[in-house]
Amino acid sequence: MLMGPQNLPEQLRIVRNRIGAATQAAMRNVDSVTLLAVSKAQPANKVRTVAQLGVRDFGESYVQEALDKIEALSDLSLTWHFIGRLQANKTRLVAASFDWVHGVDRLKIAERLSEQRPFHAPPLNVCLQVNIAGEASKGGVEPAELPALAAAVAALPRLKLRGLMCIPPDEEDPSRQRAWFASMRRTLESLNAAGAKLDTLSMGMSGDFESAILEGATIVRVGTAVFGPRTGAMPGPGTTPGSGATAAAHT
Repeated sequence: MLMGPQNLPEQLRIVRNRIGAATQAAMRNVDSVTLLAVSKAQPANKVRTVAQLGVRDFGESYVQEALDKIEALSDLSLTWHFIGRLQANKTRLVAASFDWVHGVDRLKIAERLSEQRPFHAPPLNVCLQVNIAGEASKGGVEPAELPALAAAVAALPRLKLRGLMCIPPDEEDPSRQRAWFASMRRTLESLNAAGAKLDTLSMGMSGDFESAILEGATIVRVGTAVFGPRTGAMPGPGTTPGSGATAAAHT
């Protein structure tokens, strides 16, 4: 059964209960985890309904589709996260319209975002994507190259380096899920021990966000569990999809 706006309150209640149970198991405050509702390819009316139910953070991967929604929902004062793999020719639009960018894995992209961030806007929050499992199908900086990239991005004037993001391999076993997320947490802790001041772990999606929360996730990117199947807006001309597995895996 397709899920319309009338189904969203129950779906969101279930997701919030899952987050609450996971934070309780981790002995964490539920407010330490931000629900990032992945709204790419969902129509604006569904996003409005979820926003009216108290969600403030939304994730998009297709630039033109996102800009249309940002304009249509501008009365709601939402926080917009770009979560696809960003192409260089789209950085200006993203720098001007988003509050966060997840998935930065190249210094060139970070430099363009910094140069193109409007001076009247606050610094753009950035998470670096780490290819935690070395999968060729996914974007992300290799762990060995991360310290140098983090230092370079942290020095850019119009960006605020907040933390790390990962899309680990699909795992059904919660213990294997947790192993990947624990590795990401240790990576962030290592950077902070060396002087970084990172406070964000963007990790966990519809099928594994409990495991991510148990290992320290501060942002969980949840699409399908909130919105149901993507049957609404679809990317059109001029959009920027992420690279296959990277963009598709943010739910």
